[in-house]
Amino acid sequence: MDRYERILTLHRLLKSAHYPVPLSRLMDELECSRATLYRDVAFLRDALGAPVQSVAGEQASFRYEAGEADSFELPGLWLTSDELAALMALNELIGRSDPGVLAGALAPFKARIERLLSDHGSGKALPVDRIRVISWGARKMDQQVFRIVAGAVLERRQLSFRYRARTTNSDTKRTVSPQRLTHYRDNWYLDVWDHDREALRSFAVDRIADPQALEAKAKDVEETELNDLLASSYGIFAGKPKAWATIRFSSHAARWVADEHWHSQQKGEWLQDGRYELKVPYSNSRELLMDVLKYGPDAEIVSPLPLREEMKILLQLALSGYQANGNHH
Repeated sequence: MDRYERILTLHRLLKSAHYPVPLSRLMDELECSRATLYRDVAFLRDALGAPVQSVAGEQASFRYEAGEADSFELPGLWLTSDELAALMALNELIGRSDPGVLAGALAPFKARIERLLSDHGSGKALPVDRIRVISWGARKMDQQVFRIVAGAVLERRQLSFRYRARTTNSDTKRTVSPQRLTHYRDNWYLDVWDHDREALRSFAVDRIADPQALEAKAKDVEETELNDLLASSYGIFAGKPKAWATIRFSSHAARWVADEHWHSQQKGEWLQDGRYELKVPYSNSRELLMDVLKYGPDAEIVSPLPLREEMKILLQLALSGYQANGNHH
């Protein structure tokens, strides 16, 4: 254990102890000699201002002064090498999955962590390039738009913007009270209270243009209400669930599906023949059908009947395209 780790461990032991900690236990925990321990205690007390008290008795022991322990914290950012490494990994994850949007804002933070890591331990840089994040289906987003939108969410201010919906391709002007930002399937969405429509809505941030944070305070919607309307049904096509879908997967596909998270309220069970049955609530069928389609012949929608029929029509339309163009090469 290097000195940095020992100081941090010593601080945590003394801060959490209800009784004086014997010298022998501290030497065991810090894996050091008596002389080293006394040097560390002196550094903690004199250089860092910790309220260390040595307690006389048959055996030397140490504690933080009663009443001082709760309020004393080590100055600066003190983390173990493992914690710092985890932070670096997280930073790398953010940088790779969302280049430009958060990575730029976190660059100074990354530099500080790298300095802290090289200040103690081996001093070698961590090979963060060994952590790979491959985003799938991430759409290009304007960094400035993201910052204004995120700022309005955190500062609880109303927001106005132009929005071009993918479904209709129409351009509309919106004034909203932003509620929260949601990162879903490699893309960002903004959950809002839409003042013109007097309803909760969700917008893809990459389709937002000309955002402006307004002076007016944002209206707050209870989290339970947000979850009921925006997070209770399958995927980002939110709304109160209108039905539960039952999907059966072949024993082959079941090995993957049984461990997948489709929805917070999903219900799954293994069938006697090795297949897997999954039940999820949904409001809009489109995204659910797309997810089931990727399993091809390994998945079958059992109920409700309208959803099953919708899937049949989708498959027939797809097949008809191949039949119609069967002779084209």
